[in-house]
Amino acid sequence: MPTTASADAVGDVPAPFTADDYRARMDRAAASAADAGLAGVVVAPGPDLVYLTGYQPTAITERLTVLVIAPGQDPVLVVPTLEAPDAEKAVGAPALTLRDWTDGKDPYAVTAPLLDRGSPRTKSGGGRFGVSDNAWAMHLLGLQQALPGTSYVSLTEALPMLRAVKDAHELDRIAAAGAAADRAYGEILKVRFAGRRETEVAADLARLLLDFGHSQVDFTVVGSGPNGANPHHEAGERVIERGDMVVLDFGGLKHGYGSDTTRTVHVGEPTDEERRVHDLVREAQQAGFEAVRSGIACQDVDRAARKVITDAGYGEYFIHRTGHGIGVTTHEPPYMIEGEERPVVPGMCFSVEPGVYLPGRFGVRIEDIVTMTEDGTGRRFNATPHEMAIVE
Repeated sequence: MPTTASADAVGDVPAPFTADDYRARMDRAAASAADAGLAGVVVAPGPDLVYLTGYQPTAITERLTVLVIAPGQDPVLVVPTLEAPDAEKAVGAPALTLRDWTDGKDPYAVTAPLLDRGSPRTKSGGGRFGVSDNAWAMHLLGLQQALPGTSYVSLTEALPMLRAVKDAHELDRIAAAGAAADRAYGEILKVRFAGRRETEVAADLARLLLDFGHSQVDFTVVGSGPNGANPHHEAGERVIERGDMVVLDFGGLKHGYGSDTTRTVHVGEPTDEERRVHDLVREAQQAGFEAVRSGIACQDVDRAARKVITDAGYGEYFIHRTGHGIGVTTHEPPYMIEGEERPVVPGMCFSVEPGVYLPGRFGVRIEDIVTMTEDGTGRRFNATPHEMAIVE
């Protein structure tokens, strides 16, 4: 479970999103659905619902809650009656029609008419809808049973760019989250590493993120020595030793938007090989960042970073994509990966995080969050040094 805190401890609180902001997002979702040949979108509780309406149920339960957006009709949020008062307080509520249902009633009978594009006589329904990826199977199956003529496709597949391009207010939030993560990194360099467990350093990182204004900590990867060769190593009970390379990858949410940064430090003086590999990854990260220019495809960022590592003979040890999008979640489209030909456009925010992982020995990764600016160049949201930091 994520660590959470209720207060923003650092920096100015940005202006809140308004009902008009959420109305514009829902209008854009309806237009995007039409462009994709969809009858509409069906949005369950989760990041898509928060993004489109500002509403997040206090508890996600088996009771059906769903937002239906379709071209040519007002958005409708179907909620259990006992949760309707909270839904009515959501910032985006003025742009919505709320329909509630009580326990003992059929929630699909309330929702089905919103999706029905078929004959009123046959009640077969019709149309293809995008559905948020985290919708419960029981709810999707219930809708299919109520309207067997409908079909569904993942929103990530159908509308992958729905949340990808950020406006100025969103960029401000991502910048604030990145600055807070940078401050956490600056402080973690002051703690002792040698003789402590990975879990202890991870706990320090989580506390620092909260101290610097994060409301939620999603991950604190601390991969020491051979554990650093596992890109998604979960901090464990290994005691960090002098001579270890340590991968620090951490992030979460501040003002509802994500941070995610990685730096690789060394406990005591590194070997020549460790310095060489770290310098190589630093060069690859810079190449990936410099590739962020107007007119490039997402895969070009991956290619630029990967070429540096491959040319140096370490290509087989770079075992993941170069980056992922970030916004109301810490991982979302777009993805900087071979085969992704979608262009990078102003307002997209994504990580650039090449790495080299030598099994049984050590790993190195360096990561910044980057955006394409209106002038067609890249901007980093992380400003901490890329050079290897020496810790005690």
